[in-house]
Amino acid sequence: MRRSVVFLGSILFLLAMGAMAQEDRHEISIQGTGLFTRQSSGNGVTNSATTSGGGLLTYRYHLNHWLSAEAVYGYSLDSQKYAIAGEAFRAQTGMHQATGALVFNLPSRVTSRFNPYVIAGGGALIFQPSGNLNNTVSGVQTQAKAAFLYGAGVNYALTKRLSLRAEYRGYIYNTPDLGFTAFNTSSITHTAVPSIGLSFRF
Repeated sequence: MRRSVVFLGSILFLLAMGAMAQEDRHEISIQGTGLFTRQSSGNGVTNSATTSGGGLLTYRYHLNHWLSAEAVYGYSLDSQKYAIAGEAFRAQTGMHQATGALVFNLPSRVTSRFNPYVIAGGGALIFQPSGNLNNTVSGVQTQAKAAFLYGAGVNYALTKRLSLRAEYRGYIYNTPDLGFTAFNTSSITHTAVPSIGLSFRF
């Protein structure tokens, strides 16, 4: 009897391990984005950024049905604008987004094609001056800012592995001054990043 129980337990364990090995835990996505940054002021300086578009590349590892970990790289090109005592300055910058986060998958029906989720994490936003001839200030420097990330989204299953993704990401961070203390607002700003794209699970 004991031998049969051990044998049956071993079979069940091997079947469970085989099923786990076959689970699709990896997911990659590519998304087109819009970037909308709130104007902020301080120290007699007003900072804003032009509205722009960009892209996101995401890798997500599903730890279980409820929780995933993700790493994201994003890029956009905009202009940082500064107003000081009636004088206007601008510098075109490429904004690199490098973030990591936990993704909490919200409950949904097993038969539903919709998989909603929320995101919380952090990372860095790197502002890299482009040297565009329309820049009105020279000597600006590449600058990284720590950012808190939050967001939410939904995957809509097109097939077993391919989904349409709609997502909102929000970044909260200190406004960049690009190496010029005269541009320092000592304030916090917010960039909203809605996006849409495709994800592939494997």
